[in-house]
Amino acid sequence: MEKPNIKPKNPNFSSGPCAKRPGWKIENLKNANTGRSHRSGEAKSKLKLVIDKSKALLNLPDDYVLGIMPGSDTGALEASLWSLLGLKGVDILAWENFGKDWIQDVVKQLKLSDLNVHDVDYGDFPDVTKINFKNDVIFTWNGTTSGVKVPNADWIPDDREGLTICDATSAIFAMPIDYSKCDVITWSWQKVLGGEAAHGMIAMSPRALNRLETYTPEWPIPKVFRIANNQKIIKGIFEGSTINTPSMICVEDALDGLIWAEENGGLDFLLNTSKKSLDIIYKWVQKNDWVTFLSNNKNIEYLSNTGITFKICESWFLNKNEEEQRSIVKEICKVLSEENVAHDINGYAKAPPSFRVWAGGTVEPENIEKLLPWLEWAYIKAKEVNA
Repeated sequence: MEKPNIKPKNPNFSSGPCAKRPGWKIENLKNANTGRSHRSGEAKSKLKLVIDKSKALLNLPDDYVLGIMPGSDTGALEASLWSLLGLKGVDILAWENFGKDWIQDVVKQLKLSDLNVHDVDYGDFPDVTKINFKNDVIFTWNGTTSGVKVPNADWIPDDREGLTICDATSAIFAMPIDYSKCDVITWSWQKVLGGEAAHGMIAMSPRALNRLETYTPEWPIPKVFRIANNQKIIKGIFEGSTINTPSMICVEDALDGLIWAEENGGLDFLLNTSKKSLDIIYKWVQKNDWVTFLSNNKNIEYLSNTGITFKICESWFLNKNEEEQRSIVKEICKVLSEENVAHDINGYAKAPPSFRVWAGGTVEPENIEKLLPWLEWAYIKAKEVNA
């Protein structure tokens, strides 16, 4: 195979922080309220604007509240666990790294005993028929590190007794989500809209708010996780008064991404852009017998359309030990990065040896198309050396 000669216009395919929107420049942030107190009227108005624009772009229900949390999606999700759990038993699903992290929180930190863990290997998806919805249920919508997503929310009953807590950081703005099935939804700025890091969002249903107003956990709650005090909701969180000091440069960047999405067609534009990229890679995988998706279920409904994850499946590669496999994948990724074709597409360190290409709404599908011949070329080079 000859070396390709057409490169992606943007070689940034990292799964977080993710590619900036097309046309982004640092000058876009010149109006950031740097040097100002985040409690000032101007700064607080921008924080509130991030909340309002996010809620409008996502079409969140009117009776859901949305707030900004410290610590990215991790901080937002942790806040929900520490503030809401303990009243009921818990069912927790995990099929990738972050879901497995939440298990550690619930087991080792909160030390809950009434617990059902639905933990499966990378590439698999839990049996959702075994979930007890009398309990609170914790799950990720999209397996950020495994490339396996929730196909839909039909498995979540409307008459559930417990709360559903959803880590949606690599799904929100990219996948249709039935909000009525999720009592808590968390995400970060640095994923689908390509914002800068450090801040997370938390959306809460009336059922979740009622829990905050009627229940106090047995354990002390750190300040950065505290959504309520003495069964009174800290309303400022949902009005632009953040728990800790936010970066106003990050706030400006979040607004830039939201405005860009609005101007280009809103949520449908974002969903369709990501879907187009998955369709391109899906057809490419079908045509190439040396590669397959990390997901064991090849039904496209289970395949992530943001962190698209695939692996080498030829026997010469599979016959090598894991360390050798990781070395080959790393070398392929290094070649593509040095060619300025694709940066940061090596799979997650704890996942099986694999590639992960980010394809959220800020990634133009035409760049995905231009990447794939390069990936095949780099693979053939690696095979010649290592087979």
